Amino acid sequence: MILTDTHTHIYSEAFDEDQGQMMSRAISAGVKRFFVPAIDSTYTESMYEIESKFPEEVFLMMGLHPTHVKENYIEELQHVEAQLKKREDQHKKFYAIGEIGMDLYWDKTFLEEQKKAFKIQIQLAKKYQLPIVIHCRDAFDEVFEVLEEEKGKDLFGIFHCFTGNLAQAKLAIDYNMKLGIGGVVTFKNGKIDKFLNEIPISEIVLETDAPYLAPTPYRGKRNESAYLINVVEKLVDIYKLSETEIASITTQNSIDVFGI
Repeated sequence: MILTDTHTHIYSEAFDEDQGQMMSRAISAGVKRFFVPAIDSTYTESMYEIESKFPEEVFLMMGLHPTHVKENYIEELQHVEAQLKKREDQHKKFYAIGEIGMDLYWDKTFLEEQKKAFKIQIQLAKKYQLPIVIHCRDAFDEVFEVLEEEKGKDLFGIFHCFTGNLAQAKLAIDYNMKLGIGGVVTFKNGKIDKFLNEIPISEIVLETDAPYLAPTPYRGKRNESAYLINVVEKLVDIYKLSETEIASITTQNSIDVFGI
């Protein structure tokens, strides 16, 4: 059984003390593919380092996280593009532009800058023929507005940590987005478990968002990729499929998005 964690911050400071053991636990649990999103330029070297340690398992993204869109966002976007060009020159690649999007939960100060950064990075994804991985918190209307402006066959990807309602889920899928399903589906107040059976399993991928959003029974503690199996167990109940079937289908879905 091969599981794919399509969104995990395995380079996070939260794993400084036991990164190797954390990765071993995940691999032992069947997680063989780790897709790693960017945050900002301060994390780039840490991302390259984890890739060098696990070159067969780790696949990197590049992008500017919406909560890190500040006064210097143009400089940060220049870093994103420079890294994309650098990897291309090295005959290497990133596998997505992410995580990008909008987050109005913490701060609305940079609303317009977030929107501009989102659009610019979508256009970078199109230029490099890459999927996007969307972060959306308290900003569904704003994210969908940008997606409507940029929609097309060359726009596709994952709506990371999907927490919307059924109508929003269907709209995201209409924009060529898979739904990233993680620990929230196991929460009593998570809500998405109430309608997920109305979404074809062909439209979802698995994720942890480690070290955040640990699934039940680890809620409130540090999350790690090994806990992806707890998400699978919940999906077994929702879709009435075996763990092996869930793993196989969602891994194939991730291959369809990332091309590897």
